[in-house]
Amino acid sequence: MLIIKSFTFNPIQENTYLVYNERGECIIVDPGCYDASERKELTDFLSSHKLSPKSLLNTHCHLDHVFGNKFIQDEYGLTLQLHEEEEKMLALAPVSGERWGLPFDNYDGDLLFLKEGDRISLGDDDLTVLLTPGHSPGSLSFYCEAQHFVLSGDALFRSGIGRTDLPGGDYDTLINSIRGKLFALPDDTIVYSGHGVETTIGYEKKHNPFLA
Repeated sequence: MLIIKSFTFNPIQENTYLVYNERGECIIVDPGCYDASERKELTDFLSSHKLSPKSLLNTHCHLDHVFGNKFIQDEYGLTLQLHEEEEKMLALAPVSGERWGLPFDNYDGDLLFLKEGDRISLGDDDLTVLLTPGHSPGSLSFYCEAQHFVLSGDALFRSGIGRTDLPGGDYDTLINSIRGKLFALPDDTIVYSGHGVETTIGYEKKHNPFLA
């Protein structure tokens, strides 16, 4: 059984997720830890719960979701996994950081490219990769069919959707991703978004003003 732990990090208030099991195996998704105190908060949790990180995933590579990639690489020796369309966004992230007044050391290791339908295993459980572009060209969501939850990155929020006015964004593409991929999931699927509180697919079908 998978357990979800979220942290809200950095000035942009991004949600970083740990997905872990009873064996102490762990997946780190979108490490947004920016400063030393946030990095310590993350590692203290991993240490106190005796968790061993096995995978590092990015839903997409806007700066607030990648601040901690290099730290995780250095600390745990993990190779970043993302969609190939996000490689260029990752390369641009430090430029965005300078513009926002948030400079950081970018991930500089090898990359593993994920595609639609890939499965990321953690012990006896797995997450299915869904391609949900629109907020960013290669945005991914990670779906656990067995436990009915999805990590949607910045595609879908409670009563909201991701911005499409950033480089590589496209409104129609995002709406199609949500309707075609996320709204195809069961209504009781819990949505863990890149910002804000969790929601469900059923709630968003009924109440999201962008998708009415």
